[in-house]
Amino acid sequence: MKSFPDILGNRELCLRLAEDIERKALSHAYIIEGAKGSGKHTLALRIAAALSCESENGDIPCGICPTCRKILSGKSPDVIFVKKEDGKAQLGVDVIRELRNDVVVFPNDLEKKVYIIEDAHIMNPQAQNAFLLTLEEPPSFVHFLLLCESSKPLLDTIKSRAPILRMTPLSGKMLEDELLLRSDEARKLRETSPDEFCEIIKLSEGYLGRALELLNEKTRAPILEMRRTAREFLALLLKQKIDSENVKALQSLPQKRDELLGQLEEIEKAVRDLIVLKKSEGAPLCFFTKEEDAEELSYGIKISKLLSILQNAEKAKKSLEANANVRLTAYEFAINCEII
Repeated sequence: MKSFPDILGNRELCLRLAEDIERKALSHAYIIEGAKGSGKHTLALRIAAALSCESENGDIPCGICPTCRKILSGKSPDVIFVKKEDGKAQLGVDVIRELRNDVVVFPNDLEKKVYIIEDAHIMNPQAQNAFLLTLEEPPSFVHFLLLCESSKPLLDTIKSRAPILRMTPLSGKMLEDELLLRSDEARKLRETSPDEFCEIIKLSEGYLGRALELLNEKTRAPILEMRRTAREFLALLLKQKIDSENVKALQSLPQKRDELLGQLEEIEKAVRDLIVLKKSEGAPLCFFTKEEDAEELSYGIKISKLLSILQNAEKAKKSLEANANVRLTAYEFAINCEII
């Protein structure tokens, strides 16, 4: 018997859930926390299936009984997705009021009703307080699964009643193997452009959903271009002289606020890699795909210089977030880093 066999990694979490299900000790609510593409939706549907699975001796869930197939295909009326209203930035109280009215209604054809609350981290305070009233004393046949990228915005009173299940990233090797197993596009890309394939693995940060998104060339092209520009600009930041090339590069920086913020974040990631390498050989990197590229770029550069770039990048980000002029912020960043 296997516990959640189609969930990649996260073995300890899956074993814990399977044990609770077998002992009928599953909590009436869980917070499933993880980055975009980490498998939160997949796990939520598997939990819903496991609660009503008809198999007694198979995997948990078996995935093949009529009930499992109905739930996993999204056709069960007793597995209800709750999400923010179209056009709204937050998940508001009106949505939660509808949920509260619905939870008292018995299931249609299963013994349990499962509410999967998407993007629970954008539930506003009024909605959270309204939800808390139901969470404290739900009907015995109801389970709640709150999906969020971070549980920090949720009230402590909600977190105290819903244990947090944290999705962990896959190893680079496991992610690569699964991607190649699932996708013809991945196999083709690794063959024709191995460097670009390695960039996808690095950018995915261990999350399969993100890797699958990045196989789309239209999705990854602007991201890879931003990383390329960040590498080139960082090389100028680390130069020991000022010349016309620096000014030309500065003029090529993004003129839009969000794009410049993204560029600064990529520069920060790259600089952190360089600092890590100076302190520890063979340390895992979060920006560079090849350690030798990072070592070559940082050769002869003092850690104090790298730390100064980090501080200036953070200062520039805070200015942009405070609605400072984008072009002026870019020039101030360059001046502070002494490249113009």
